[in-house]
Amino acid sequence: MLKGKVTQVSLYVVAAVAALLVGIFFPMMQLPKIWSSRTGEMSEVSQPSEAVMSLAVLSPASRRQELEEIATTRTTSENRDRARFLLAADLLEAGQPEAALEKLDGLERSYRVLAGHILKMRALAYEQLGDTRLASQSWKALVDGHPEDPVVVMGLYALGETNREYWDRAIAEFPAHPQTVEIARTLLRENPDQFPLLLLIAQHGIHLPEYGTYLAKLTQNYQQQLTPEDWENIAFGYWEKMDYAQGAIAYSKAPKTPRNMYRHARGLWLSGKIPESRRAYQELIAAFPTQTDPGGEDAGLGRIRLARLVEPREALPLLNQVVDNFPNHAAEALLERANVLDKLRSTETASQSRQLLLSQYSDSEPAAQLRWTLAQQGATAGRLDLASEWARQLITKNPDSELAPQATFMLGRWARQQGNSQDATKAFEYLLARYPESYYAWRAAVFLGWPVGDFTTVRPLSPHVEHLEQLPIPPAGSEAVRELYRLGRGQDAWNLWQVEFSNYRQQPSVAQQYTDGLMRIAVGDNLDGLWMISSLSRRNDPEEHQEYLALKQKPGYWESLYPFPFLETIVSWSNKRQLNPVLVTALIRQESRFMPSIKSVVGATGLMQVMPETGAEVAQKIQLTNYSLEDVEDNVNLGTYYFDFTHREYNNNSLLAVASYNAGPGAVANWVRRFGFNDPDDFIDKIPYPETYGYVKSVFGNYWNYLRIYNPEISQKLAEHIRTFNDRFD
Repeated sequence: MLKGKVTQVSLYVVAAVAALLVGIFFPMMQLPKIWSSRTGEMSEVSQPSEAVMSLAVLSPASRRQELEEIATTRTTSENRDRARFLLAADLLEAGQPEAALEKLDGLERSYRVLAGHILKMRALAYEQLGDTRLASQSWKALVDGHPEDPVVVMGLYALGETNREYWDRAIAEFPAHPQTVEIARTLLRENPDQFPLLLLIAQHGIHLPEYGTYLAKLTQNYQQQLTPEDWENIAFGYWEKMDYAQGAIAYSKAPKTPRNMYRHARGLWLSGKIPESRRAYQELIAAFPTQTDPGGEDAGLGRIRLARLVEPREALPLLNQVVDNFPNHAAEALLERANVLDKLRSTETASQSRQLLLSQYSDSEPAAQLRWTLAQQGATAGRLDLASEWARQLITKNPDSELAPQATFMLGRWARQQGNSQDATKAFEYLLARYPESYYAWRAAVFLGWPVGDFTTVRPLSPHVEHLEQLPIPPAGSEAVRELYRLGRGQDAWNLWQVEFSNYRQQPSVAQQYTDGLMRIAVGDNLDGLWMISSLSRRNDPEEHQEYLALKQKPGYWESLYPFPFLETIVSWSNKRQLNPVLVTALIRQESRFMPSIKSVVGATGLMQVMPETGAEVAQKIQLTNYSLEDVEDNVNLGTYYFDFTHREYNNNSLLAVASYNAGPGAVANWVRRFGFNDPDDFIDKIPYPETYGYVKSVFGNYWNYLRIYNPEISQKLAEHIRTFNDRFD
């Protein structure tokens, strides 16, 4: 529950820690009961074979006894096999190869789906024992017995250290496997002049920290040997690394598809080369003049982009073409056309475009944007009745719009301002039921009196959170990928997934993209993993959008988006600084996506993105020597000290503290003087820095989502609210 005073923090997330945490012991709940963040209740595991999956999220020490019982006496053979496999993996990582071999004995015969991985572990166990003969025999058994299983690359790598023919086989048969990429890197260190190996890394080594170096060497030294298809792979790599300038160059040499030509033009724009971008868009338009052309979607979008780079009178014909010939982009073009006509002072024609947008494309996102603009204009003019009407239209006509939660919240606020508390309550209740994941749902919960903390009361809260769920089932990938992932064998699952995903990386399905996000998070690549999952919301194809909406209904989707890495460190330092640990987690998620070594363009480093000069100043005050901003412990120590400072600067007002953490105390003090602080929601809307405006809402949106997913009290209260609300309107 949420406590109203500062107490020792009780954050219990067994995905990351054992039962002993920050000096407080919580008795381990005995399987097969699990906490369900979806139902808000403890429930029995429905299938005995899933018991090991529930244990897989625990630490090796805390699951050992239960796994031993399952492996020897309990439940189905499938469950026993899983328990033996997981025990063997834990023992091997703990440096106990003899015990691991005992668990692995004969296991490949019954646990066929992971037979190759069992042989791999057996070979690694013999290597730990120093028995090179038996290790080599095990590697050969893997290579000879499972030649089509990608895990065979591990055997090819080991055997190739004495016979390079095995490495050649790995390169020929499994080029996408990460261990094959390591083979290529090793061979390139021996002889850098190997064009095929550079190509292999360009296509399959995107996960490498020095990936850009390989691309630069390839494009500088082998331009004449590169085919258009090679350039497409290189361009995609640059695009994924957000090097849009080099990506634009590479896409110009790739096959002339609409997508490649569009990215060439867009890359030029993003790298500041506007005249060149304009010409590139014109080439795209000339090559693909109609919607019916393959890739016509990109040609339509290219016209809209070009319209923003030319004079208003030149833009109108381009936008008219989109309206007439590209129905999937017509709504966006109509809104753009209305704005261009406003600039040309053609008020009546602009109004006609807007009316056409609202009548013919009423359920589109551009229509939602227009309705919200009109609602804001009404509010600014003091016409709250008009503003409310446009907000109601948006909520009704565009319920899936990203603007709908904000429109619903403002509808409630405007009702309160007009003295209509009943309508305000209805709006806030609807918002919580319909858009429970939004930042504005938290604001609605505050207005409804839920115990979630407001801007001025959230700091001292100590939310209790629980996570006893299994890892979600990836919707794509082979049976082996899913099995390894759900057993918590993230690196093994990710290695296998690289092979399976290699042909779909540039245009993945919804299921594949979500699975890729899960795999990235499993190996600590939280930045790209969370982006892969969150960016699914951008899918515009109607069928894909419905897949995304269905995915959002699954608890595993939200647990993946809001993980708890480095929990013990965050809890410990939050407790010492008397900070709400969930709020600190929410801030870290926004700052760094939990990437310990990440650096911003201005030098902010680590989990809490501490600036070097700030870190030095704080370190001197707390007498911390020999620290590293990339060290998790040091970074959170320094970052929470500064977060405590920003709170103390503003009398523990967490809104101002969070804004100050991003923009600096001076800027926030100036805003308070300019705008006052009678209404915190109004204050946020007036923040003049777009980055800080979004930052504040993101941090508190993160905070709310951690509460609604993992806090039993809030999760259960929200689930009951949604059930009651739905029953009322069925």
